[in-house]
Amino acid sequence: MVPFTESVLLNIFGIFVATVLLVIFFFKKRYSYWKNLGVSYEEPTIPFGNAKESILQKMSIGEYYANFYHRMKARKVKHAGSFFFHKPAYVPLDLDLIKQIMQVDFVHFTDHGGYLNEKDDPLAAHVFALGGQRWRNLRVKLTPTFTSGKMKLMFPIIVKIADELVKTLKEECGKGPIEAKDFSGRFTTDVIGNCAFGIDCNSLKDPNTEFRIQGKRVFNLTRTEQMTNFIGFLFPNLMKFFGATFTPKIAADFFWKVIVDTTEYREKNGIRRNDAMQLLLDMMSKDGKENENTLTFNEVAAQAFVFFIAGFETSSTLMSFALLELAQNQDVQDRLREEVREVLESSKGELTYEVVWEMNYLSMVINETLRKYPPLSILTRECTKDYRVPDTNIIIHKGDLVLIPVKGIQYDPEFYPDPHKFDPLRFTEQNKNKRHPFSFLPFGEGPRICLGMRFGLMQAKLGLVSLIGNFKFKLNSKTSIPVKIDPISFVTATLDGIFIDVEKIN
Repeated sequence: MVPFTESVLLNIFGIFVATVLLVIFFFKKRYSYWKNLGVSYEEPTIPFGNAKESILQKMSIGEYYANFYHRMKARKVKHAGSFFFHKPAYVPLDLDLIKQIMQVDFVHFTDHGGYLNEKDDPLAAHVFALGGQRWRNLRVKLTPTFTSGKMKLMFPIIVKIADELVKTLKEECGKGPIEAKDFSGRFTTDVIGNCAFGIDCNSLKDPNTEFRIQGKRVFNLTRTEQMTNFIGFLFPNLMKFFGATFTPKIAADFFWKVIVDTTEYREKNGIRRNDAMQLLLDMMSKDGKENENTLTFNEVAAQAFVFFIAGFETSSTLMSFALLELAQNQDVQDRLREEVREVLESSKGELTYEVVWEMNYLSMVINETLRKYPPLSILTRECTKDYRVPDTNIIIHKGDLVLIPVKGIQYDPEFYPDPHKFDPLRFTEQNKNKRHPFSFLPFGEGPRICLGMRFGLMQAKLGLVSLIGNFKFKLNSKTSIPVKIDPISFVTATLDGIFIDVEKIN
C-alpha cells in the first residue's frame, strides 16, 4: 500500500505536470496565430513571445522593434506579426499601410490600448489614455487650448523662466559638467508648473522641490509598480478587479491636492491667469455634470496632470538629446548660434513667439533630434473594429494590438541615408518633400497626433535659443558614446546620463 504522503505528492506532481502541459499547449496554439494568417513573423519563445530581451531588461522595447523592423523589411514584406507574451501584435512596415491605419481608416484604430482604472486612479483618465467616444468628446473640448493664439498668451511666462534658466546656468557652469536631462527637466518642470498650475515651482533654484521630486516619481517606478503595470497591460480586467493603479500613490496624492488647492484658490479669490489651468477651469461645469461643452472636475484634474507629466518629460528629453548632438557637432552648434544672433538682431533683441518660429535652422535641429531620439520609440493602436488589411485577406480583429515601429522607420536608410549621422539638413523643405510624410512620426499622426505638440516644441525651442545664445557646449568624457538607452524607461532616456561641459560666451 502506497503511504498517504507519497500518494499526495504523486497527485500534486501529476497536477503540476498537467498544468505545465496545458500552458505549453495554450502557447503553442496561440503562437500559430500569424502562421495561420500567412503573415511573416519570428519564432516566439514561451512564455515571453518576442519580447524576451525587453522583459529581461536587456534592451528597450523601442530598440527591439527597431531591430525587428529592419529584419522584417529585409524579407521584403509589408507587414509582420509579433507576440508580446500571449498577445499577438500586428506590425505594419509599409508607410502607405501605416497611413491607412493611423489616418485613412482611423475609425478602426481609435484607441491606444493599455490599462486604465479610472475608478481607483482618476488622474489616469486623461486624453492620451481614453478611447472611443469619450476620447473624441474630450479631444474636441481640449483642442482650442493649444491654438497659436493660446500659445502666445503663455509665451511671456516661458520667456521669464528661460531668463531664469540662463541665470542659473551662469551660476552653475563653473562647478563642473551639467547633466543635460536633469538640468533641462528643471527648466521644463518650472515651465509646465507655471503654465499648467500657475505655480512657481522654483526647480531651477532648488532641484529638490516637491514638484520636481513627484514629477520624476511618476516615471521612476519601483519593481513592484513596473510589474503591476506590465500585468495590467496583459490582463487589464484582472488588475482592475484588484483595484491596481497606474500612477504611484504618493505622486497621485500630491498632484491631486495641488489641483484641488489651485482650483479653490482661484475661485475664492477671483484670480485669472494666462495659462493652461485657466483654460481648463473655464471649461469646468459649474454643477459638476458633464455636457458637450464642459468638463467635470475629475476631467480637469486628469488633463492638468497629463499636461504636466507629458510636458516636462518629453520636452526635457528633446532638449537634452539636442544638447548632446550640439556638443558633438560644433559646426551645427556654431551655425545655430549664428542664426539665433541674426534673427534676434533683426528683431532688435526682442524674443517673441513669431521670432522663435522664424528660426528655420533651429527647427531642422529639433526635427533631426526627434528623428534620432523619438520620445516614444513605438506607437500603439488597438483595433476597435475588425479590419481587413488592404489588398489581402488578413483580418485584424477587434482587441488586437498594432505596433508602429517609429524608431525603426526613422533609422531606415531608404528614407534617411547614413541614419546614425546627425544632419539637420535632412529637414530642409526640399528634402522633406522628397520623403513619405509618415517617415517621421515623433508625435504620431492622424486624429491622435499629440495634442500638446505645439506647446512642447515652443518650450524646447525657447529653452535652446536661450542656452545657445549665451553658452558653448562640449561633450564631457563622463558621457558614454554611443549613449546607452534605458531599457525600462517608457520615454526614451539614457542609462548613464548626458554630461556636458558649459562655457559662458556673454
